[in-house]
Amino acid sequence: MKKIILIGPVYPYRGGIAHYTGLMYRELSKKYDVEMLSYKMQYPKFLFKKEQRDYKNDSFKIDGTNFLINTANPLNIIKTAKYIRKKKPDMVLIQWWHPYFAPCYWLLAKFMGKQNLTYVCHNVFPHERFLLDKILTRLVLKNGKHFILHAGQEEAELKQIVQNPDCQVTPHPSYNAFCFEHMTKEKARETLGLSPNKKVLLFFGFVRPYKGLKYLVHAMPEIRERLGDVTLLIVGEFSGAEDKKCYIDQIKELNLTLGTSVIIKDGYTPDREVEKYFAACDMVVLPYESATQSGIVQIAYGFRKPVIVTDVGGLPDVVSHNRTGYVVPPQDKTALAAAVIKYFAENKEKEFSKNIADEAYRFSWERMGEVVERWI
Repeated sequence: MKKIILIGPVYPYRGGIAHYTGLMYRELSKKYDVEMLSYKMQYPKFLFKKEQRDYKNDSFKIDGTNFLINTANPLNIIKTAKYIRKKKPDMVLIQWWHPYFAPCYWLLAKFMGKQNLTYVCHNVFPHERFLLDKILTRLVLKNGKHFILHAGQEEAELKQIVQNPDCQVTPHPSYNAFCFEHMTKEKARETLGLSPNKKVLLFFGFVRPYKGLKYLVHAMPEIRERLGDVTLLIVGEFSGAEDKKCYIDQIKELNLTLGTSVIIKDGYTPDREVEKYFAACDMVVLPYESATQSGIVQIAYGFRKPVIVTDVGGLPDVVSHNRTGYVVPPQDKTALAAAVIKYFAENKEKEFSKNIADEAYRFSWERMGEVVERWI
């Protein structure tokens, strides 16, 4: 049996990439001997002040994970590289999403010897660019033999720094693993105290300026004027109290009622709490100003929920316009409102849900396994 060493965050680390890595491990383990290497220390606390781990939610736990890597300790990284070299794997598969990891992964590549090194690039360059990010990214990715990408834009960016990369662009797999209880919409709304008859939109995930939430909030008065009882459910972690206050002030200025027309659930959402929000909503909205791709779309698809996305990055690649959702221009509250109104006015729920189900293989982990199989 061929051996893969998979490197990246996994339980108890929080976030979408940790979920992704855990699900990738499960899929690849069906066919290969996969060893999961994760971080003894992922980020120093001065760089990432919020809690990095969540021990309460072991749904994505990978038994036998070897927490070896201290990303800020060169001696530890060199020791880990020598450990990998002794294992003689057929492939080393690394999750890449931020240049912070550049020194760590550069040292790994330098000291673990010639390997079949494959990078899964969640973002080639970070969402929020900074000085030297391109140089740091090139330093690491030039050592890769193969690359898995989830958007055409990512391929274009990769080609800026790696000449003729051997890469495969494939859709981000879906996250149906969050369906723990298989809640009905009615049960989920009862749990959240929402009326079974109201229309519910969901914005989910970290709240950051580039995600364009302000445009969705600005669209709500028109949406409610046309459709009546519509609630926007904002479920995510804000950067800070001041950031959250800006949105609350905006809600009040638009004469929207906080707690009724807009409901905010601030903070990290544990894995087993995700289901009730997606099950309760009618559709998921990603009004991003910029993006590469997003795991939020794939969580929505896992619950057969349609999405509205903006025409940025790789988001249009995973949404079939007028079939599984709508693609609208970025920074356009009128277009957002029109898409929401169209969905409900034309009663598209059953049609879109069926279309999402019909595209299940395209977003399956089985397909991801086939991509890896090409190179091992």
